[in-house]
Amino acid sequence: MSTPDAVVAFLGGAIVSLATSWLVVSRIERLGARMGATQALLGVVAALAGDAPEITSAVAALVHHQGAVAAGVAIGSNVFNLAALLGLGAVVAGGVSLHRRAVALQGAVGVWIAAVAVLTVAGVLDPVEALGAAAMVLVPYLVLTASSGSRRWQRPDCARWERWVAAAVAEEEIELSATVHPRRGRMPDAVVAAGALVIVVLASILMEHAATQIGTRLSAPAIVVGGVGLAAVTSLPNAVAALYWARRGRGVAMLSTGFNSNAINTAAGLLIPAAFLGLGRLSAPETVTAGWYLGLTALTAVLAYRRRGLSVAAGWAVIVLYLAFVVVLVSGI
Repeated sequence: MSTPDAVVAFLGGAIVSLATSWLVVSRIERLGARMGATQALLGVVAALAGDAPEITSAVAALVHHQGAVAAGVAIGSNVFNLAALLGLGAVVAGGVSLHRRAVALQGAVGVWIAAVAVLTVAGVLDPVEALGAAAMVLVPYLVLTASSGSRRWQRPDCARWERWVAAAVAEEEIELSATVHPRRGRMPDAVVAAGALVIVVLASILMEHAATQIGTRLSAPAIVVGGVGLAAVTSLPNAVAALYWARRGRGVAMLSTGFNSNAINTAAGLLIPAAFLGLGRLSAPETVTAGWYLGLTALTAVLAYRRRGLSVAAGWAVIVLYLAFVVVLVSGI
């Protein structure tokens, strides 16, 4: 494949993947509504469906033994998400208000997953150990999200921390109920979702292959190809959704999209496939990317918690730090 052909293939795959991923998200939300899923769980499922391009591109890279590209897509897209979903969202909305309990819960999960990513990329944990460490926090969070309306969490004999966590999830549930309201799905929705998902997978594989070829022809480092190029393009669906919610003042929905998307990217796009396929030998740029992801996640959570939301200044700070990350990665500092 010549360089012009690779560019056309990459752009074509990006357009098809981004357009089709919206079909996947909308139809999965409808099916979830039919099954009586909570609004918070629907938000997680929507994030999973929206992450299909990143996850597929990362898995395709691991299959081709391109560990640096896979780490770049999965982790680099998380850094992009923080800037495009939360930073830009706060700027566009003129600042967003957030509930402290929701910030603390989602921030704690986000920082834990980011820390696991750093330890994995640095070689401290192997992928199987890292997957276990991530599951220790992510699985209970998903269980709580799925059962946020359960009376079990409202009983007086529940521990104080259980009631606190239930209240945090309930705050997310209340806000999402005003933003995630799909109609009940039917069998055609399942067929459309399955077909669209296949198209997203194929388009993402094409994107990964084309981007790798372009990077090779231009002598660009693999981490730059994955961490900047593929990461930004594959993250656009979630970015658009977060901006939509930010413009409507739905800060918790925006925060949930950002942190849930990043946790899913790390687990499904990197840790799970790496546990089966291996991650290979990674270098300093991949560790820098993971470290930036952890630092920016922690900073965003702290800013949001202290100010009960993200101001325009905080949003610009996150965006500027992302741009600094791109400069560092591209220049090889």
